[in-house]
Amino acid sequence: MGSLLSNAHSKTERPAPGGWVFDLDGVIWVGGTPVPGAAGAVERLQQSGVPVVFVTNMSALTVADQEAKLAACGIDAQGSVITSATAAAQLIHPGERVLVVGGPGIDEAVESAGAEVCSSGPADAVVVGMDPGFNYDTLSRAMRAVRGGARLIGTNHDPSYPTERGLEPGGGSLLAAVATAAEAVPTMAGKPNQPIVDCVRSRIGDSGVVVGDRPDSDGLFAEALGYGFALVLSGVTGADDLPVSPEPKHCATDLAALVDQMGLE
Repeated sequence: MGSLLSNAHSKTERPAPGGWVFDLDGVIWVGGTPVPGAAGAVERLQQSGVPVVFVTNMSALTVADQEAKLAACGIDAQGSVITSATAAAQLIHPGERVLVVGGPGIDEAVESAGAEVCSSGPADAVVVGMDPGFNYDTLSRAMRAVRGGARLIGTNHDPSYPTERGLEPGGGSLLAAVATAAEAVPTMAGKPNQPIVDCVRSRIGDSGVVVGDRPDSDGLFAEALGYGFALVLSGVTGADDLPVSPEPKHCATDLAALVDQMGLE
């Protein structure tokens, strides 16, 4: 870990011009517990005037709920949150019937696209994300809709996410069940896929840095955007998992240490 955390990462090195893109789970908080120092690190960046957005593959919460959760951590994120549900809405057409396997965040996104949320029956699309109430009946309804011709859309592929209790199943686990039962290949919306890339690029531009805890989503997301990848070890990826691919340009124990490492005043 030592060489990756310290070598070739000078405190005077700064990110490419543009902005900062933060994952939430594992970077800003773990479950319901804020990562120490994260709020202060974000505030330093915001006060420096660089664009900052918060991008999460967690689709269950509405954008307002995510903003409120960030505010409770001491972070002003009004108008700066993009979720995988937001990205999934880019794949929905006005007037469509959409069967949602997930929480209010997906319902909100589907309705914002001018589509109708349905719980059963014929559908034009099935959107699958995090759903703590997922059960066999949910799987059956989603499977039948897809086999009946509905497009299968996944908010994200993440198999797990970090909590205070350890890893819990992520939305990608539920999507895998639906895809297997329906024998269908889903179209993906969240990190690192094109719909959410388009959402972020429209806010930040052509250069920036992605801070995350998962190389398989955040690292590939940075590559898709053409941004730098900064890995923090406060979430899913730990020091024992290094080295990882894609290799991060920066690596630190947590967000506060990362901002210190990159020489921001």
